[in-house]
Amino acid sequence: MGSGCLKVTKYFLFLFNLLFFLLGAVILGFGIWILADKTSFVAVLQTSSPSLKTGAYILIGVGTLTMLMGFLGCLGAVNEVRCLLGLYFTCLMVILITQVAAGLVIYFQKEALKEELNRVVGGLVENYDPADEDNRNLQDAWDYVQRQITCCGWTGAKDWEENELLINKSLTEYPCSCSNSTKDSGRDTGFCPLDASGNSTVTSADWPVHKQGCMDGVEKWLRDNLGIILGVCTGVAVIELLGMILSISLCKNIHSEDYTKVPKS
Repeated sequence: MGSGCLKVTKYFLFLFNLLFFLLGAVILGFGIWILADKTSFVAVLQTSSPSLKTGAYILIGVGTLTMLMGFLGCLGAVNEVRCLLGLYFTCLMVILITQVAAGLVIYFQKEALKEELNRVVGGLVENYDPADEDNRNLQDAWDYVQRQITCCGWTGAKDWEENELLINKSLTEYPCSCSNSTKDSGRDTGFCPLDASGNSTVTSADWPVHKQGCMDGVEKWLRDNLGIILGVCTGVAVIELLGMILSISLCKNIHSEDYTKVPKS
């Protein structure tokens, strides 16, 4: 390969690794956000589920490693250091294999994940208590989810019939964050009183709340954004493969160029 092609490959690899460095920063920031967020559905899962917290630490580790790899790749490309390029190629291959393995695990464990979500949210709804200051952040996060997705409960408003406080009040109150009534627009948390009714027995069907469960809302969001998610994952994989090809190509050609520059005896 001529010196011109070598330079082009080198600068392409440099730009690629600069992009890879920025991608690592995004992954790192996303992992930190999962741990720090207190006002969304992620906060509900992060507080109750050790799996998501572990996943956040993994994201932080992967993001840090990706940034380090991007730095090493840039350094190796600019200075044409073969050992750095070889290390970069190896790390990139390991990350790609890990991503594929993680995707397969998530796919085959999706039912177990769904069961865990049912357990986490079911326990939260059952023990929801506006006076409980210890779980205030978690409960506020769940109220936020119900307002934003316009849903009620995990599978439906009937889930709230298992709440101990509402049972003690004969279901004459309902969660304000579920309400679809304009009169409750100023109340985002806690329970709202049900208007006087002639019914002797009250059920969740009598509440002025959204009928859709949050599980359906989350699944709908995933379906609507599935193309974007798959596109991002595919794009990352293509970028990683491209980086592997460029790094190994540059590594080989650096050897060739150096060999041709050796003076003949």
